Amino acid sequence: MTESVIEVADLRKSYGGFTAVDGISFDIRRGETFALLGPNGAGKSTTIEILEGYRHRTSGDVRVLGVDPQRGGLEWKARLGIVLQSSGEAGNFTVRELLTEFAGYYPHPRPVDEVIAAVGLEQKQRARAGRLSGGQQRRLDVALGIIGRPELLFLDEPTTGFDPEARRQFWDLIRSLKAEGTSILLTTHYLDEAAQLGDRAAVIANGRIADIGAIDEIGGAEARVPVVRWIDGTGTRRAERTHAPGALVTELQARGGEPRDLEVVRPTLEDVYLDLIREHGAADDRSLLDVTEQA
Repeated sequence: MTESVIEVADLRKSYGGFTAVDGISFDIRRGETFALLGPNGAGKSTTIEILEGYRHRTSGDVRVLGVDPQRGGLEWKARLGIVLQSSGEAGNFTVRELLTEFAGYYPHPRPVDEVIAAVGLEQKQRARAGRLSGGQQRRLDVALGIIGRPELLFLDEPTTGFDPEARRQFWDLIRSLKAEGTSILLTTHYLDEAAQLGDRAAVIANGRIADIGAIDEIGGAEARVPVVRWIDGTGTRRAERTHAPGALVTELQARGGEPRDLEVVRPTLEDVYLDLIREHGAADDRSLLDVTEQA
């Protein structure tokens, strides 16, 4: 059996009369990338802060690298890498100075030059952190998270502010870390990112897990049935789910020639995710990518 680096059983966190996390359970296996998905306010950040040891839980059992995070000491923390949604101020230090300083906190850090190259900051290594662009600052955040060669890496919205090319370079970096055996917990609003990097995922809504499983199995088989869309002879837009899209298209053509705006769509992870969120009565504003969760 594959060893678990994170074990969560019936985790709950309440603030007065408000329940932010309502009895969730999941595990993360050594060497896998696990995506925790959900809208703002769903309870993702609260869950992660509990796992990192920054927030106490109301009840439930949690083990991270075999340790209760509420009791984790410096030796345990040195085995973690954490990339938060936003970083602290370090404007007076250069990229190289910061990484050299942080490397000294760990027993077996990665070489500073290797990390700078991995995140694509070679041309900015002498630049002050406060003068970096948003995307460059995010790369520095990632560099600080991996400098200690962590066994378990927390990535909370890691590519916010990245341009498309930078995001794909980052994906390659994460794949290389995984190949080295690093276990990764990822939260992201970019569902294509979760699909590219994740082995498994959990969708959390209103503090509860709506579904959990392999990336290509989330939502169940029926959620991934293809959809045929077209405009009929009256100008009405039509859509129909079918296991045999080719047969339906042939039937439509036989009825009256080539339908207008005909397309066959196979639901993506994003489609399945949005269906799950709606099913569980949770809102998801896809434009609020940088909003800190309420819970």
